[in-house]
Amino acid sequence: MTDTMTATATSIVQERRIVTAIPGPKSIALQQRRLAVVAAGVASALPIFAERAHGAIVVDVDGNHFIDLGAGIGVMTIGHTDEAVVAAAAEQLELLTHAMFTITPYEAYVRVAELLAEHTPGDFPKKSVLLNSGAEAVENAVKIARLFTRRSGVAVLDHAYHGRTNLTMAMTFKAMPYKTGFGPFAPSIFHAPGSYPFRDGLSGAEAAARTITYLEKSVGASDLACVVAEPIQGEGGFVVPADGYLVALQHWCTANGVVFIADEVQSGMARTGKYFASEHFGLEPDMVISAKGIAGGLPISAVTGRAEIMDAPHPGGLGGTFAGNPVAAAAAIAVFGEIERRNLLAEASRIESILKPALRALALKHQIIGDVRGIGAMIAIELVQHGSLEPNPAAVAAVTAYAARHGVILLSAGTFGNVIRFLPSLAISDELLREAIGVIDDAFASL
Repeated sequence: MTDTMTATATSIVQERRIVTAIPGPKSIALQQRRLAVVAAGVASALPIFAERAHGAIVVDVDGNHFIDLGAGIGVMTIGHTDEAVVAAAAEQLELLTHAMFTITPYEAYVRVAELLAEHTPGDFPKKSVLLNSGAEAVENAVKIARLFTRRSGVAVLDHAYHGRTNLTMAMTFKAMPYKTGFGPFAPSIFHAPGSYPFRDGLSGAEAAARTITYLEKSVGASDLACVVAEPIQGEGGFVVPADGYLVALQHWCTANGVVFIADEVQSGMARTGKYFASEHFGLEPDMVISAKGIAGGLPISAVTGRAEIMDAPHPGGLGGTFAGNPVAAAAAIAVFGEIERRNLLAEASRIESILKPALRALALKHQIIGDVRGIGAMIAIELVQHGSLEPNPAAVAAVTAYAARHGVILLSAGTFGNVIRFLPSLAISDELLREAIGVIDDAFASL
């Protein structure tokens, strides 16, 4: 990495600074160019164009500095342009940019698989396949489970999000904007009721009994290859299941020869104060899906599972042209190193210790905040109409727009579009978090 590159990455002052109207003139000009050549289906949540970023700050083309509480939907977990990640990727770029592991393998792929075997839950032999995206990893996890069990059925939970490919669209709960008009979808996908304590009021045991009854009566365990579950649902609204729910579901899977797959695309890689959110619930999934935060912004994903399951496919049955690219793999190795070196698991807990009390204080002031939930640096608030559980997506839109105009990037979520999710990088300071909360308080007051 050159001195110029290092200076560019680290010269961004970690402060909120708005110097133009939002959007600024350069962003407006770029939007006009975009409209002419970018497909309309590729929507953007914010009207700004990013130019550079470091730590917890994103700078747009007009020079505005934003506190980033979205981190590229949880990708930049260890911070934008982390020096160790940039250095590892730059070094690898000069050595080997592509070889295709299924033709001429290379060490970085093997090392990532070793690290995943070490850090995913469960004390048993594990193997991995590296891929490009979360959706691709989900697809591969399903096809491995199907081959291992010689069964076809795939069960997912209400409010789940698993991707935008044909199979993963069928697995995703929310129709608009992810599925509407894109069918027909892959068959043998079954949507089971899950655990959503704020809305269903069920204990973990009660919710698990409801899920299991559906699987036994409407699907049949003997036809079910796998259950795919997010330990904490992402796009569904950071829904944290009731205590005991996931363990009961996994125990049922084990007893019935069903592969239990934890989709940790958004919740994994130190996001919740553990390497994987499954650890909070006492889970040892048969397979774990990783993506997003694993490589500091470079595209790579993984399926890691019990060795006997992962070895079920025949040689040549897994892979892909860019899967486990050496540059992305080098970045992933650096991310694992940074998590340990900087004790980032503790940083996720630090963020929770600030965000949760601050958001609960906001909930006392602003009665439309119906629920505050989440673990680590994966926190959400669910907005409702006064005195009810009726979703309030209009308030979410207004709050996120106000925040953007005042230098804070917020993301919405939830089946009903009424959740604001907080996914800051673990590099964010206490001061930036508190300043962002102040802006959000003002946003609620402006409603």
